[in-house]
Amino acid sequence: MNAVGNVGKIAGTSAESAYEDLWRRTLSRIPGDLNRLIYLASTRDYNSGRYHHAGLEAHFGFEAVHQALERAHREVFSKITHSSLKDVVSGLEQYISNCGESPEDVMRSWRRLQPYRVAIPINSDPIAAHLLMSNLKLGLEVLERRRARAQDRP
Repeated sequence: MNAVGNVGKIAGTSAESAYEDLWRRTLSRIPGDLNRLIYLASTRDYNSGRYHHAGLEAHFGFEAVHQALERAHREVFSKITHSSLKDVVSGLEQYISNCGESPEDVMRSWRRLQPYRVAIPINSDPIAAHLLMSNLKLGLEVLERRRARAQDRP
């Protein structure tokens, strides 16, 4: 097991403080868990798997921030994987409306490229990861059908 214990606590007061600061100043201001998941995944270096956040690292140090970001990423991932399909669809709608691109382009890109695959924390339960990917694919289909029906209506 890593520095995150069974009850979700992080070893070390610096890491706990970094985690609290992360939620207070950043994550609480990001609307929706899917948006948070994408944000947290973006703080992970794809080559090393280490999490970085320059502002937090200046105050709490690299290792504490890595642990805080990793914990938050796992918690948000877990929350989404335990969400209903209805909540996943709502999260997708919120994400798409906040990303600044046309909904059609985002949905087309998400279907083709599946960028949400990189949002899964390292060493996640493969079944949970598969569930999230399946729910996101289904969610995209639901949104696509809703859009098609809305366009067909006079």
